[in-house]
Amino acid sequence: MTSEFVLALAERGIYTILLVAGPLLILALAVGLLVSIFQATTQIQEQTLAFIPKIVAVLIGLIFFGPWMLTTMVEFGADIFQNLNVLVG
Repeated sequence: MTSEFVLALAERGIYTILLVAGPLLILALAVGLLVSIFQATTQIQEQTLAFIPKIVAVLIGLIFFGPWMLTTMVEFGADIFQNLNVLVG
């Protein structure tokens, strides 16, 4: 196993993590921005107001993106296990 192979595997793992976590992070960011704009326009300065909409948005995002996220992670894991003989030696 060469160092290029290890770096390629690590790069693919990081890419998979970003690909899987990205939609939920973007969704939480968008909801947080909308709540912040709402708080700024109404001058409501409650710190805990942003948490509930973000949690609800992420849970709804998990319902919609969950099957795709699981499929992507399972494919990556299956590929790692199929190439285990290359990884071990």
